[in-house]
Amino acid sequence: MTLSIPLVGCEESLTAPARRLLEAARELVERGEATVSGTLPPVVERRPEPAPAPAVPDTDPGGLHILAASRSVIRGREPLPLTRLEFDLLMHLVDNPRRVFTRLQLLAAVWGYEHTGLRTVDVHIRRLRGKVGTDVPLITTVYGVGYRLADEALVTVDRNG
Repeated sequence: MTLSIPLVGCEESLTAPARRLLEAARELVERGEATVSGTLPPVVERRPEPAPAPAVPDTDPGGLHILAASRSVIRGREPLPLTRLEFDLLMHLVDNPRRVFTRLQLLAAVWGYEHTGLRTVDVHIRRLRGKVGTDVPLITTVYGVGYRLADEALVTVDRNG
């Protein structure tokens, strides 16, 4: 199936059905069930210069700094490119430290449904660990139960950033 959604500005200019369709397409790509390809339109509009990037806070190189409002994560001085689901999974674990979640609980809390395969959680945990780096303790596997935020995890959250 081929979809053509004009993204001439920001997503706010899309209609509600187009936004839902775009979100569904993103989820298919995140699950590996679709790919994205694009071409430039024949006429390219001149867009205003982007605003300067916000200052990156100087954080502990072994820790993570989460800017909740902008849904971004920074390690040291480098931003981490997390998907929507990876970010939501990380925030759920950070918001509930020391609590162990089963895969089914994580599916319900982060994905919003329980009918997908339980291994989806394992895949997203593995990807999140890979992006953060193996030298940073972040998520602990509680064998036979599920996952929780590691006690040694150095995570700060800025709810206004």
